[in-house]
Amino acid sequence: MPNNKMIVIAEKESFIVRVLIEKAQSVRVSCEFVKSEVDDISKKLEGVSLITLYLADSAYPKEEVIHYLIDSMDENGSQVILIGEQLDLDRFGGQIPKHLIYASFSRPVDNTVYTKTISDYFDKVNSGEFKKSILVVDDDPNYLSIVREWLKDTYKVYMANSGLQAIKWLGKNSVDLILLDHEMPVTSGPQVLEMLRSDEETKSIPVMFLTGKGDKESVMKVVALKPEGYFLKSIQRQELLEKLNEFFIFHK
Repeated sequence: MPNNKMIVIAEKESFIVRVLIEKAQSVRVSCEFVKSEVDDISKKLEGVSLITLYLADSAYPKEEVIHYLIDSMDENGSQVILIGEQLDLDRFGGQIPKHLIYASFSRPVDNTVYTKTISDYFDKVNSGEFKKSILVVDDDPNYLSIVREWLKDTYKVYMANSGLQAIKWLGKNSVDLILLDHEMPVTSGPQVLEMLRSDEETKSIPVMFLTGKGDKESVMKVVALKPEGYFLKSIQRQELLEKLNEFFIFHK
């Protein structure tokens, strides 16, 4: 069974909070109460995909808690369900970026809908629906395979072995990021980038170059094309994953 894990954050473990936890557990989700304090939350966040934040009696979480949650959710790719009186939701909801809020429920909570919302969320997580998508374009099949292996657990990865194949594929599909080989035969990376930016359908897709040349002159040529960034092909797996994660955090 997939490791479906969530927490319910509140000021205290009230009867209603215990009911929320039981409803999550009824759909085979590991769930527990966590007090609304940074230290308590930090000890329980590992592996958590979904958070329920319970707002009771206008007892809003401290500002430091909200900042910590926002940073953690952005970094981990998790989301939050907000529960409270409608007035509380209206006043508090604007403090959390919309892309981090999966759902909001005003009290009294419809437990059936709440349970289904949790179940649907983890169905989407386990099917990979929330994963960012990346197209890797490179004429070296071995390098394509290596990068795919590195990224497949975190992202939806698509591959193209030439610039023209990438352009054709993007005519019917879209992705969140393109990793584009700078030094390809026939149609080079810069030529592909030019074609992408001249098309209304693809001009807004972020592009990062992959280059095997790390000397200053080569790097300056890459940077001059104003991609969103570039990676040397000598980059190691962990560093690539960290830099991609940083990119997606700052490009919400």
